[in-house]
Amino acid sequence: MNKGILGLGAAALMLAGASAIAAPARAPSGLAAAVANPERPEADTARDADRKPAEMLAFAGVRPGWKVVELSPGGGYFTRLLSAAVGERGYVYTNATRVSAAVEAWAKTHPNVSLQLVQAGQVAAPEPVDLVWTTQNYHDFKNTKVGDSDQAAAVNAAAFAALKPGGVYLVSDHQGAAGSGATQTNTLHRIEDAAVIREVEAAGFKLEARSPLLRHEADDHTQKVFETGVRGKTDQFVLKFRKPRGRR
Repeated sequence: MNKGILGLGAAALMLAGASAIAAPARAPSGLAAAVANPERPEADTARDADRKPAEMLAFAGVRPGWKVVELSPGGGYFTRLLSAAVGERGYVYTNATRVSAAVEAWAKTHPNVSLQLVQAGQVAAPEPVDLVWTTQNYHDFKNTKVGDSDQAAAVNAAAFAALKPGGVYLVSDHQGAAGSGATQTNTLHRIEDAAVIREVEAAGFKLEARSPLLRHEADDHTQKVFETGVRGKTDQFVLKFRKPRGRR
């Protein structure tokens, strides 16, 4: 066989494998404005250097007018950013299994946000959405049973159903050690990205890109994510999945 053809074929395979690795996204001016929103509390802005919110929003492709489901919003760090980024024509449906006072307070003064209490494994929105977003939560989904499986499997299926065809599922979490899979979710609060990709694609999604935005090579994946010295500096993966167009 022609060696030139072989070389071209190998190069094509290398490019195909590399295509899922996205360079850090430059934030459009509207997303930068969402980060600069003076309504954001100081406790949020103090975390921006570690969490890179403008670049995260850009990587997900967030646009004005988008409808978003945010899973397990916690204290509302990304709720406030998503609310500003989608604007008054957009909407953020935060889904949580318990009340978040911070999210409720924001929703009272921002009519494009609501807090919806859901059962474990549910994803709730009254309309098809453009984006389902969850950060630093997927490993926790593995620690709760829903029927015969864990919560993560139910969440993935529900996220697929909630999204419009072509919609985005953004998953970011603390990286686990190579080969650890989902064995560290309840101990170190980590999960290996390979396990997440395998599970999410099993629900029908396609991995579109991964981002190195939150990589921290100094993290050796052996410590709990809350430990002094590594907290806020954990090695994290950022994965962008797409619901295939034509799927409902």
